[in-house]
Amino acid sequence: MIVKQRKGFSLLTALFLIVMMSGVSALVMSLSGKMVKETTNLYQKEQATLLAKSYTELAIMSVMSNDRNGTGKCINAIDAVVKPKGATDTSLTGDNGMDYRVRVRISYIGADKDISSCSAISQLGNPSAGSDELNIIVDAYVEYKDISQEDLSASPWITYHRRTLQKI
Repeated sequence: MIVKQRKGFSLLTALFLIVMMSGVSALVMSLSGKMVKETTNLYQKEQATLLAKSYTELAIMSVMSNDRNGTGKCINAIDAVVKPKGATDTSLTGDNGMDYRVRVRISYIGADKDISSCSAISQLGNPSAGSDELNIIVDAYVEYKDISQEDLSASPWITYHRRTLQKI
C-alpha cells in the first residue's frame, strides 16, 4: 500500500515540474520576443539618427562648395532613398518598407547679396541687417517603417527630424 502511494506522489511531482518548466519557458520566450523587437526598434532609430547627421553634413558641405553668386542657384533640397545592405529591390521610391527615405530642406539667412539669387521660399529675414554673415537652417527628415510589423505596407512611416543652424 505504501509503495503505490509513493508512485502516485512521484507522478504528481513530475507533472507539477513539467507544468512549472513550461510556464517558465513561455515567459522566457515572451521576454525574448519583446527584447528582439526593442532591439530592432533601437537599431532603426539609430540608423535614422546617423543618416540625419550624415545628410546634414552633406548639405553643409554642398552649400559651402556651391558658388551662389556665379551660378545663380542655391541648393534648397536634397532627397534620397537609402537601402539596407543586401537589398535586392532597385526601385528609388522607398516604398517597400525596408528603405530609409531622406529629405533635407535648406533655408538661408544672411546678407541679401549672398542669397539674392536663391528662391524666396528658402530665404528668411536677416535679423542682423548690415552683417555679411551667412547662416543656413538644415532640416533633415528620415522616414522608415517598423520592420517588426507583419504587414509593412499597412505600417505607418516613422519620421526622425533633426534641425541644425550652421554659420557658413
